[in-house]
Amino acid sequence: MIRVQRLTGEGLAAALEDVAQLRIEVFRAWPYLYDGDVAYERNYLQTYRKSNNAILVGAFDAGRLVGASTGTPMKDHADDFGAAFAGQKIDLQDIFYCAESVLLPEYRGHGIGHQFFDAREAHARDLGHSHVAFCGVLRSAEHPLRPEGYQALDPFWRKRGYAPVNGAIARFRWKDIDQPKETEHSLQFWMRTL
Repeated sequence: MIRVQRLTGEGLAAALEDVAQLRIEVFRAWPYLYDGDVAYERNYLQTYRKSNNAILVGAFDAGRLVGASTGTPMKDHADDFGAAFAGQKIDLQDIFYCAESVLLPEYRGHGIGHQFFDAREAHARDLGHSHVAFCGVLRSAEHPLRPEGYQALDPFWRKRGYAPVNGAIARFRWKDIDQPKETEHSLQFWMRTL
């Protein structure tokens, strides 16, 4: 039996080390191909430790974290995402950012992804946000590491009411598993009104 739980404050902080390991494992696969390390993850996850309004939704199997999704008000990520939303007709103050959703493959297809979104959207509403956004990496269909038969999550996101935000592209650098050094990646923002 998988238990999905909303964590904030100390509970969130206590789970971040496990979230770091989960991010490294899950994001190593397509489409992220992220060759991550614990030091980078610890630094990245500090945003959630510092934000009074952050949430971590964890999926636990017998006490073991097997999936996690995080979120904070977008203003907590303004340095990272301000450029992507420049020129958009919405204030960053109105947006709640749903960051990663990572779930081990053997736990997929059982509705946990929906629970992740439900919990973060409810948290965003409770905080008074009018919009929720996330971003997903853009990869070429001809990329040599694209798995045969890969099915994008676009239909899942659209079913939940999300749509790509025209022109809202974030750019981040990370090292891919098949590259000798970091390269720049483009991530498309998706958003919905609550």
